[in-house]
Amino acid sequence: MAARALVNAVVLLDDGFHDDLAVLLDGIGRIEALVPAGQARLQAAEVDDLGGGFLLPGFIDAQVNGGGGVLFNNDTGVEAIAAIGRAHRRFGTTGFLPTLISDDAQVMARAVAATRAAIAAGVPGVLGIHLEGPYIAPARKGTHDAGKFRVPDAAETAMATSLDNGVTLITLAPERVPLDTIRAMVARGAIVAAGHTAAAYGEIRAGLDAGLRGFTHLFNAMSPLQGREPGTVGAALEDRESWCGIIVDGVHVHPGSLRVALAAKPRGKLFLVTDAMPMVGADDPSFALYGEVIAAVDGVVRNAAGALAGSALDMATAVRNCVDLLGLPLEEAARMASTYPARFLGLDDRLGRIAPGYQADLVLLDAALRVRGTWIAGAPSTAARAGAN
Repeated sequence: MAARALVNAVVLLDDGFHDDLAVLLDGIGRIEALVPAGQARLQAAEVDDLGGGFLLPGFIDAQVNGGGGVLFNNDTGVEAIAAIGRAHRRFGTTGFLPTLISDDAQVMARAVAATRAAIAAGVPGVLGIHLEGPYIAPARKGTHDAGKFRVPDAAETAMATSLDNGVTLITLAPERVPLDTIRAMVARGAIVAAGHTAAAYGEIRAGLDAGLRGFTHLFNAMSPLQGREPGTVGAALEDRESWCGIIVDGVHVHPGSLRVALAAKPRGKLFLVTDAMPMVGADDPSFALYGEVIAAVDGVVRNAAGALAGSALDMATAVRNCVDLLGLPLEEAARMASTYPARFLGLDDRLGRIAPGYQADLVLLDAALRVRGTWIAGAPSTAARAGAN
Protein backbone atom coordinates (compact mmCIF):
# COMPACT_ATOMS: atom_id res chain seq x y z
CA MET A 1 0.00 0.00 0.00
CA ALA A 2 1.13 3.52 -0.76
CA ALA A 3 1.51 6.04 2.04
CA ARG A 4 -1.79 7.80 2.73
CA ALA A 5 -2.79 10.94 4.57
CA LEU A 6 -6.17 11.09 6.31
CA VAL A 7 -7.22 14.73 6.45
CA ASN A 8 -10.21 16.87 7.43
CA ALA A 9 -11.22 14.86 10.50
CA VAL A 10 -11.62 15.48 14.23
CA VAL A 11 -8.95 13.13 15.53
CA LEU A 12 -9.01 11.57 19.01
CA LEU A 13 -5.58 11.62 20.64
CA ASP A 14 -4.54 10.92 24.22
CA ASP A 15 -5.29 14.51 25.27
CA GLY A 16 -8.62 14.83 23.47
CA PHE A 17 -9.91 15.80 20.05
CA HIS A 18 -7.89 17.76 17.48
CA ASP A 19 -9.26 19.21 14.25
CA ASP A 20 -6.00 20.56 12.86
CA LEU A 21 -4.03 17.37 12.28
CA ALA A 22 -3.62 14.85 9.50
CA VAL A 23 -2.91 11.19 10.20
CA LEU A 24 -0.14 9.87 7.99
CA LEU A 25 -0.17 6.12 7.33
CA ASP A 26 3.11 4.52 6.30
CA GLY A 27 1.74 2.10 3.71
CA ILE A 28 2.69 -1.01 5.70
CA GLY A 29 -0.07 -0.92 8.26
CA ARG A 30 1.09 1.60 10.84
CA ILE A 31 0.62 5.24 11.77
CA GLU A 32 3.75 7.09 10.68
CA ALA A 33 3.04 10.54 12.05
CA LEU A 34 0.50 13.14 13.12
CA VAL A 35 1.22 16.33 11.22
CA PRO A 36 -0.35 19.76 10.77
CA ALA A 37 -2.94 19.59 8.03
CA GLY A 38 -1.04 21.90 5.68
CA GLN A 39 2.41 20.41 6.08
CA ALA A 40 4.33 19.91 2.85
CA ARG A 41 5.16 16.24 3.53
CA LEU A 42 1.51 15.38 2.94
CA GLN A 43 1.94 16.21 -0.74
CA ALA A 44 3.91 13.00 -1.24
CA ALA A 45 1.04 10.86 0.06
CA GLU A 46 -2.32 9.93 -1.35
CA VAL A 47 -4.83 12.12 0.48
CA ASP A 48 -8.21 10.96 1.79
CA ASP A 49 -10.59 13.74 2.83
CA LEU A 50 -12.71 12.40 5.70
CA GLY A 51 -15.35 15.10 5.47
CA GLY A 52 -15.03 16.45 8.99
CA GLY A 53 -15.97 13.19 10.73
CA PHE A 54 -14.65 11.83 14.02
CA LEU A 55 -11.55 9.65 13.55
CA LEU A 56 -11.17 7.28 16.51
CA PRO A 57 -9.02 4.30 17.41
CA GLY A 58 -10.69 1.17 16.03
CA PHE A 59 -13.04 -0.60 18.41
CA ILE A 60 -11.89 -3.77 20.17
CA ASP A 61 -14.52 -6.29 21.28
CA ALA A 62 -13.43 -9.04 23.67
CA GLN A 63 -16.74 -10.92 23.55
CA VAL A 64 -18.14 -11.78 20.11
CA ASN A 65 -20.15 -14.99 19.98
CA GLY A 66 -21.22 -14.45 16.41
CA GLY A 67 -22.20 -12.13 13.62
CA GLY A 68 -23.20 -12.15 9.98
CA GLY A 69 -25.47 -15.13 10.60
CA VAL A 70 -22.64 -17.23 12.08
CA LEU A 71 -22.37 -18.57 15.64
CA PHE A 72 -18.83 -19.61 16.57
CA ASN A 73 -20.05 -22.65 18.53
CA ASN A 74 -21.83 -23.94 15.43
CA ASP A 75 -18.99 -23.30 12.99
CA THR A 76 -15.41 -23.26 14.25
CA GLY A 77 -13.83 -22.77 10.84
CA VAL A 78 -11.51 -20.01 9.65
CA GLU A 79 -14.08 -18.68 7.19
CA ALA A 80 -16.65 -18.51 9.99
CA ILE A 81 -14.28 -16.33 12.01
CA ALA A 82 -13.71 -14.15 8.95
CA ALA A 83 -17.47 -13.80 8.40
CA ILE A 84 -17.99 -12.74 12.01
CA GLY A 85 -15.20 -10.19 11.65
CA ARG A 86 -16.67 -8.77 8.43
CA ALA A 87 -20.07 -8.35 10.06
CA HIS A 88 -18.72 -6.48 13.06
CA ARG A 89 -16.33 -4.34 11.03
CA ARG A 90 -19.38 -2.59 9.58
CA PHE A 91 -19.95 -1.25 13.10
CA GLY A 92 -16.42 -0.07 13.80
CA THR A 93 -14.88 -3.22 15.30
CA THR A 94 -11.32 -3.59 14.02
CA GLY A 95 -10.16 -6.14 16.61
CA PHE A 96 -12.12 -8.94 18.28
CA LEU A 97 -12.00 -12.22 20.15
CA PRO A 98 -14.30 -14.87 18.64
CA THR A 99 -16.05 -16.22 21.72
CA LEU A 100 -16.97 -19.84 22.34
CA ILE A 101 -19.55 -20.41 25.04
CA SER A 102 -19.51 -23.62 27.09
CA ASP A 103 -18.98 -26.66 24.90
CA ASP A 104 -17.27 -30.03 24.68
CA ALA A 105 -13.48 -30.32 24.76
CA GLN A 106 -13.34 -31.35 21.08
CA VAL A 107 -15.23 -28.22 20.03
CA MET A 108 -12.94 -26.09 22.18
CA ALA A 109 -9.86 -27.65 20.57
CA ARG A 110 -11.24 -26.98 17.09
CA ALA A 111 -12.02 -23.37 18.03
CA VAL A 112 -8.48 -22.80 19.32
CA ALA A 113 -7.00 -24.38 16.18
CA ALA A 114 -9.23 -22.29 13.90
CA THR A 115 -8.28 -19.11 15.73
CA ARG A 116 -4.59 -19.97 15.38
CA ALA A 117 -5.07 -20.61 11.64
CA ALA A 118 -7.10 -17.41 11.17
CA ILE A 119 -4.38 -15.29 12.77
CA ALA A 120 -1.69 -17.04 10.73
CA ALA A 121 -3.70 -16.42 7.55
CA GLY A 122 -4.08 -12.72 8.36
CA VAL A 123 -7.85 -12.70 8.76
CA PRO A 124 -8.52 -9.02 9.54
CA GLY A 125 -9.15 -8.14 13.16
CA VAL A 126 -8.66 -11.50 14.89
CA LEU A 127 -6.73 -10.94 18.12
CA GLY A 128 -7.21 -14.30 19.84
CA ILE A 129 -10.00 -16.32 21.44
CA HIS A 130 -12.39 -15.99 24.36
CA LEU A 131 -13.46 -19.25 26.01
CA GLU A 132 -16.53 -18.30 28.03
CA GLY A 133 -16.97 -21.44 30.08
CA PRO A 134 -17.40 -24.37 30.50
CA TYR A 135 -15.79 -23.91 33.91
CA ILE A 136 -18.72 -21.94 35.31
CA ALA A 137 -21.51 -22.19 37.90
CA PRO A 138 -24.87 -23.86 37.20
CA ALA A 139 -26.59 -21.33 39.45
CA ARG A 140 -25.48 -18.51 37.12
CA LYS A 141 -25.47 -20.34 33.80
CA GLY A 142 -27.58 -17.92 31.75
CA THR A 143 -28.14 -19.58 28.39
CA HIS A 144 -25.13 -21.92 28.74
CA ASP A 145 -25.78 -25.68 28.77
CA ALA A 146 -25.01 -26.96 32.28
CA GLY A 147 -24.47 -30.41 30.80
CA LYS A 148 -21.22 -29.08 29.36
CA PHE A 149 -19.87 -27.78 32.69
CA ARG A 150 -16.81 -29.43 34.21
CA VAL A 151 -13.57 -28.81 36.07
CA PRO A 152 -10.54 -28.88 33.74
CA ASP A 153 -7.78 -31.39 34.34
CA ALA A 154 -4.15 -30.70 33.43
CA ALA A 155 -4.59 -31.88 29.85
CA GLU A 156 -7.65 -29.71 29.24
CA THR A 157 -5.97 -26.72 30.88
CA ALA A 158 -3.07 -27.14 28.45
CA MET A 159 -5.47 -27.39 25.49
CA ALA A 160 -7.46 -24.33 26.55
CA THR A 161 -4.29 -22.25 26.82
CA SER A 162 -2.53 -23.59 23.72
CA LEU A 163 -3.04 -20.62 21.42
CA ASP A 164 0.47 -19.37 20.68
CA ASN A 165 -0.12 -16.46 18.28
CA GLY A 166 -2.84 -14.45 19.97
CA VAL A 167 -4.60 -13.61 23.21
CA THR A 168 -6.49 -16.24 25.21
CA LEU A 169 -9.24 -14.99 27.52
CA ILE A 170 -10.94 -17.55 29.76
CA THR A 171 -14.11 -16.79 31.71
CA LEU A 172 -14.67 -19.08 34.69
CA ALA A 173 -16.30 -19.27 38.09
CA PRO A 174 -13.44 -19.15 40.60
CA GLU A 175 -15.43 -21.11 43.18
CA ARG A 176 -15.65 -23.99 40.67
CA VAL A 177 -12.00 -24.16 39.62
CA PRO A 178 -9.06 -24.94 41.91
CA LEU A 179 -6.91 -21.90 42.56
CA ASP A 180 -3.86 -23.82 41.40
CA THR A 181 -5.57 -24.35 38.04
CA ILE A 182 -6.22 -20.62 37.75
CA ARG A 183 -2.56 -19.99 38.54
CA ALA A 184 -1.55 -22.54 35.88
CA MET A 185 -3.74 -20.84 33.26
CA VAL A 186 -2.20 -17.47 34.05
CA ALA A 187 1.30 -18.94 34.01
CA ARG A 188 0.58 -20.31 30.53
CA GLY A 189 -0.27 -16.79 29.34
CA ALA A 190 -4.06 -16.75 29.57
CA ILE A 191 -6.07 -13.81 30.82
CA VAL A 192 -8.60 -15.15 33.32
CA ALA A 193 -11.85 -13.37 34.16
CA ALA A 194 -14.63 -14.20 36.59
CA GLY A 195 -18.06 -14.66 35.08
CA HIS A 196 -21.16 -16.84 35.32
CA THR A 197 -20.23 -17.20 38.97
CA ALA A 198 -22.12 -17.58 42.24
CA ALA A 199 -18.97 -16.87 44.25
CA ALA A 200 -19.05 -15.15 47.60
CA TYR A 201 -16.89 -12.09 48.13
CA GLY A 202 -14.10 -14.09 49.79
CA GLU A 203 -13.96 -16.57 46.92
CA ILE A 204 -13.56 -13.74 44.43
CA ARG A 205 -10.81 -12.18 46.54
CA ALA A 206 -9.00 -15.53 46.55
CA GLY A 207 -9.40 -15.71 42.78
CA LEU A 208 -7.99 -12.23 42.35
CA ASP A 209 -5.00 -13.25 44.45
CA ALA A 210 -4.56 -16.29 42.18
CA GLY A 211 -4.46 -14.13 39.05
CA LEU A 212 -7.97 -13.13 37.95
CA ARG A 213 -7.56 -10.04 35.77
CA GLY A 214 -11.15 -8.99 35.26
CA PHE A 215 -14.89 -9.65 35.21
CA THR A 216 -17.03 -10.73 32.27
CA HIS A 217 -20.18 -8.65 31.59
CA LEU A 218 -20.31 -6.99 35.01
CA PHE A 219 -23.64 -7.38 36.88
CA ASN A 220 -24.85 -10.15 34.57
CA ALA A 221 -24.71 -13.83 35.62
CA MET A 222 -22.88 -13.16 38.89
CA SER A 223 -23.65 -12.90 42.60
CA PRO A 224 -24.91 -9.38 43.37
CA LEU A 225 -23.78 -6.73 45.83
CA GLN A 226 -25.74 -6.96 49.09
CA GLY A 227 -25.32 -5.32 52.46
CA ARG A 228 -23.93 -8.33 54.32
CA GLU A 229 -22.45 -10.18 51.34
CA PRO A 230 -20.72 -8.04 48.70
CA GLY A 231 -20.66 -10.93 46.25
CA THR A 232 -18.91 -10.86 42.89
CA VAL A 233 -20.24 -7.42 41.99
CA GLY A 234 -19.02 -5.90 45.24
CA ALA A 235 -15.57 -7.45 44.87
CA ALA A 236 -15.37 -6.22 41.27
CA LEU A 237 -16.34 -2.66 42.15
CA GLU A 238 -14.02 -2.54 45.15
CA ASP A 239 -10.90 -3.89 43.45
CA ARG A 240 -8.75 -1.12 41.96
CA GLU A 241 -6.64 -3.22 39.61
CA SER A 242 -9.13 -5.43 37.77
CA TRP A 243 -11.04 -4.63 34.59
CA CYS A 244 -14.76 -5.08 33.95
CA GLY A 245 -16.47 -5.62 30.63
CA ILE A 246 -19.93 -4.06 30.40
CA ILE A 247 -22.83 -4.47 27.97
CA VAL A 248 -24.37 -1.04 27.36
CA ASP A 249 -27.52 -1.92 25.46
CA GLY A 250 -30.12 -0.58 27.89
CA VAL A 251 -31.27 -4.16 28.56
CA HIS A 252 -28.53 -6.14 30.29
CA VAL A 253 -27.82 -3.49 32.93
CA HIS A 254 -29.78 -0.46 34.11
CA PRO A 255 -28.00 2.81 33.25
CA GLY A 256 -28.04 3.75 36.95
CA SER A 257 -26.10 0.62 37.84
CA LEU A 258 -23.58 1.40 35.12
CA ARG A 259 -23.13 4.92 36.46
CA VAL A 260 -22.47 3.42 39.91
CA ALA A 261 -19.76 1.24 38.34
CA LEU A 262 -18.24 4.23 36.57
CA ALA A 263 -18.10 6.10 39.87
CA ALA A 264 -16.61 3.15 41.76
CA LYS A 265 -13.93 1.91 39.38
CA PRO A 266 -10.82 3.90 38.46
CA ARG A 267 -11.04 5.51 35.05
CA GLY A 268 -9.98 3.09 32.36
CA LYS A 269 -11.08 -0.07 34.16
CA LEU A 270 -14.49 -0.37 32.48
CA PHE A 271 -14.61 -1.33 28.83
CA LEU A 272 -17.35 -2.11 26.33
CA VAL A 273 -18.25 -5.55 25.02
CA THR A 274 -21.19 -6.61 22.88
CA ASP A 275 -21.70 -10.30 23.76
CA ALA A 276 -23.04 -10.30 20.20
CA MET A 277 -24.94 -13.13 18.58
CA PRO A 278 -25.30 -14.02 14.86
CA MET A 279 -28.02 -11.47 14.08
CA VAL A 280 -25.51 -8.61 14.23
CA GLY A 281 -24.84 -7.73 10.60
CA ALA A 282 -27.41 -10.26 9.36
CA ASP A 283 -31.03 -10.14 8.22
CA ASP A 284 -32.15 -13.21 10.19
CA PRO A 285 -33.00 -12.35 13.83
CA SER A 286 -32.75 -16.00 14.92
CA PHE A 287 -30.11 -18.70 15.31
CA ALA A 288 -29.69 -22.17 16.80
CA LEU A 289 -27.78 -22.85 20.01
CA TYR A 290 -27.58 -26.29 21.64
CA GLY A 291 -30.38 -27.38 19.30
CA GLU A 292 -32.73 -24.60 20.43
CA VAL A 293 -33.86 -21.74 18.19
CA ILE A 294 -33.20 -18.36 19.81
CA ALA A 295 -34.49 -15.10 18.42
CA ALA A 296 -34.22 -11.38 19.01
CA VAL A 297 -37.54 -9.69 19.74
CA ASP A 298 -37.47 -5.89 19.72
CA GLY A 299 -33.67 -6.14 19.85
CA VAL A 300 -33.60 -8.34 22.97
CA VAL A 301 -32.18 -11.86 22.65
CA ARG A 302 -33.64 -14.51 24.99
CA ASN A 303 -33.87 -18.27 25.06
CA ALA A 304 -37.13 -20.20 25.53
CA ALA A 305 -36.74 -20.05 29.33
CA GLY A 306 -36.57 -16.26 29.18
CA ALA A 307 -32.87 -15.94 30.01
CA LEU A 308 -30.86 -13.34 28.14
CA ALA A 309 -28.90 -15.15 25.43
CA GLY A 310 -26.22 -12.72 24.39
CA SER A 311 -27.20 -9.56 22.56
CA ALA A 312 -27.96 -7.97 19.22
CA LEU A 313 -25.62 -5.11 20.13
CA ASP A 314 -22.79 -3.75 17.99
CA MET A 315 -19.90 -1.61 19.22
CA ALA A 316 -20.93 1.59 17.47
CA THR A 317 -24.33 1.39 19.15
CA ALA A 318 -22.64 0.69 22.49
CA VAL A 319 -20.58 3.87 22.05
CA ARG A 320 -23.69 5.90 21.19
CA ASN A 321 -25.48 4.43 24.21
CA CYS A 322 -22.63 5.54 26.48
CA VAL A 323 -23.19 9.07 25.24
CA ASP A 324 -27.00 8.99 25.22
CA LEU A 325 -27.81 6.75 28.21
CA LEU A 326 -24.86 7.40 30.50
CA GLY A 327 -24.06 11.00 29.59
CA LEU A 328 -20.41 10.29 28.82
CA PRO A 329 -18.43 12.50 26.47
CA LEU A 330 -17.69 10.87 23.13
CA GLU A 331 -13.96 10.76 23.79
CA GLU A 332 -14.46 8.65 26.94
CA ALA A 333 -17.01 6.39 25.28
CA ALA A 334 -14.57 5.86 22.41
CA ARG A 335 -11.75 4.96 24.79
CA MET A 336 -14.03 2.43 26.49
CA ALA A 337 -14.37 0.79 23.09
CA SER A 338 -10.70 0.92 22.14
CA THR A 339 -7.99 2.10 24.53
CA TYR A 340 -9.27 0.35 27.65
CA PRO A 341 -9.95 -3.08 26.11
CA ALA A 342 -6.50 -2.92 24.50
CA ARG A 343 -5.02 -2.45 27.97
CA PHE A 344 -7.10 -5.30 29.41
CA LEU A 345 -5.87 -7.63 26.68
CA GLY A 346 -2.25 -6.51 27.03
CA LEU A 347 -2.19 -5.11 23.49
CA ASP A 348 -1.88 -1.44 24.36
CA ASP A 349 1.66 -1.23 23.01
CA ARG A 350 0.28 -1.42 19.46
CA LEU A 351 -3.52 -1.02 19.55
CA GLY A 352 -6.10 1.32 21.04
CA ARG A 353 -4.51 4.70 20.31
CA ILE A 354 -3.91 7.02 17.38
CA ALA A 355 -0.19 7.57 17.81
CA PRO A 356 2.99 7.13 15.76
CA GLY A 357 4.12 3.52 15.61
CA TYR A 358 0.69 2.11 16.41
CA GLN A 359 -1.17 -0.18 14.05
CA ALA A 360 -3.46 1.84 11.80
CA ASP A 361 -6.73 0.43 13.14
CA LEU A 362 -9.20 3.30 12.89
CA VAL A 363 -12.91 4.04 12.68
CA LEU A 364 -14.60 7.10 11.17
CA LEU A 365 -17.91 8.28 12.63
CA ASP A 366 -20.17 10.98 11.30
CA ALA A 367 -21.95 13.63 13.37
CA ALA A 368 -24.69 11.13 14.28
CA LEU A 369 -21.97 8.73 15.48
CA ARG A 370 -22.67 6.28 12.66
CA VAL A 371 -19.77 4.39 11.13
CA ARG A 372 -18.59 5.78 7.80
CA GLY A 373 -15.44 3.71 7.40
CA THR A 374 -12.77 1.62 9.07
CA TRP A 375 -9.12 0.80 8.56
CA ILE A 376 -7.46 -2.41 9.78
CA ALA A 377 -3.66 -2.31 9.59
CA GLY A 378 -4.08 0.62 7.20
CA ALA A 379 -6.38 -1.21 4.79
CA PRO A 380 -9.60 0.76 4.34
CA SER A 381 -13.09 -0.69 4.22
CA THR A 382 -15.17 -0.19 1.10
CA ALA A 383 -17.10 2.54 2.91
CA ALA A 384 -13.91 4.38 3.78
CA ARG A 385 -12.75 4.25 0.15
CA ALA A 386 -16.12 5.48 -1.08
CA GLY A 387 -16.08 8.39 1.38
CA ALA A 388 -12.63 9.58 0.45
CA ASN A 389 -12.14 12.41 -1.99
